[in-house]
Amino acid sequence: MRKYEIMYIIRTDIEAEAVQSTIEKFQGIIENGGEVTKSDVMGKRRLAYEINKLRDGHFVLVHFNGTPAVVAELERVMKISDEIIRYLIVKDVA
Repeated sequence: MRKYEIMYIIRTDIEAEAVQSTIEKFQGIIENGGEVTKSDVMGKRRLAYEINKLRDGHFVLVHFNGTPAVVAELERVMKISDEIIRYLIVKDVA
């Protein structure tokens, strides 16, 4: 399994329960074919620039070990998820 790092931004105009369920949904996808080594919910922060008329977002950083299939599934689900503003998945080389 390879080491990966994902950072994603969740919309702030949804309820707190929806934010938590979104985080749990993506951790469940990761744990289906890998393992989460570190998860950091950074909280609500200001975006550097406006995205889809939104200025704030809930930032989440997750380090995990997984297969390329897990990464492909994460990308597929994040592309169609309305709660996610932006995401980035990179291989962790350190």
